[in-house]
Amino acid sequence: MGRWLRPEVYPLLACLTFVAGIGIFQMGRHMVLNPEVRVNKTNRGTAVRENHVEGEKYADHRFRKFLRSRRPEVMPNLNRFFSKDHKDN
Repeated sequence: MGRWLRPEVYPLLACLTFVAGIGIFQMGRHMVLNPEVRVNKTNRGTAVRENHVEGEKYADHRFRKFLRSRRPEVMPNLNRFFSKDHKDN
């Protein structure tokens, strides 16, 4: 990298690379898995598709099913530590 790239630019470059990677991942995911995206000619011919099963399968993916069984907490151990239940025990 030499003379034209200063060391203080590395964190910015790392952040931009990470964000670009997330964008590329999401774009690829939607292009391949989203039932609303029509890539081949047979699917593009229909203006309104009635594929409710495929849409539900896309919206109710494995990660969302996994999160449904969890409590909606960001830091559960920290929440339990500072809760009143911890002080009573």
